[in-house]
Amino acid sequence: MIRIIQDGEPHPAEVINAGGSSPYVLVCEHASNRMPLSLGTLGLPDADLQRHIAWDIGAEGTARILSRLLDAPLVLQRYSRLVYDCNRPPESDGAYPDVSEVFDIPGNRNLTPSARLARTREIARPFHATLEGLLDQRAVERRQTLVVSLHSFTSVYKGKTRDLDVGFLFDRDAALANFLIKVFPPDKARLNEPYGPKDGVLHLLNLHAAPRGLHHVMIEIRNDLISDHAGQNAWANYLVVPLAQAAVKLAQPKVRN
Repeated sequence: MIRIIQDGEPHPAEVINAGGSSPYVLVCEHASNRMPLSLGTLGLPDADLQRHIAWDIGAEGTARILSRLLDAPLVLQRYSRLVYDCNRPPESDGAYPDVSEVFDIPGNRNLTPSARLARTREIARPFHATLEGLLDQRAVERRQTLVVSLHSFTSVYKGKTRDLDVGFLFDRDAALANFLIKVFPPDKARLNEPYGPKDGVLHLLNLHAAPRGLHHVMIEIRNDLISDHAGQNAWANYLVVPLAQAAVKLAQPKVRN
């Protein structure tokens, strides 16, 4: 049997502040550019592993600060999305991309079914099981829960400039996204940009939050705005108040006419 993660390497999921008092559960599935030792660098030069193709630059730092400010649990994925993208289902080629943006990923080329299964078994399943267990426990405790997935995006994608600072993404449940976007200037924030449901980027939220009836949103921040601690701290502070206000608003029962 193929083994991906060796003894002494970290579990795919790291949970921060599991018992936090916040109604929010934060998730950062593209937090790390770490590679399991068994896979080397997937044939990439080290410089490419610092690029956005390997991780969401600045997302982990922003998520950690936001977790502290909200007193919210945070679930981080500890391996690069090039090994397995936990925001894609295992049947998707995007879970183990052999091309990312304009970069070839040699170590993902012509993966056998057994190689795909090994990555799914050792990375995706434990990560999702950890998040599921956290949400299950909150359900047992009858705690209000909203799920926020934190990401970053590049200012230029395949030669096209993206002229926004932040996007709030949703599929069928727009309540949290609609509340948050009102806080930001309309020329800097948009709904379902730079990605949307048609791009398949809401897999994690559709898997864990939507079936439970939990309000949820994906927040995409332009990565040059959160590339250092100062930017990460600023954006976490931008988000903390509207998130707290949204939780109070969405906890109120709907008034029926």
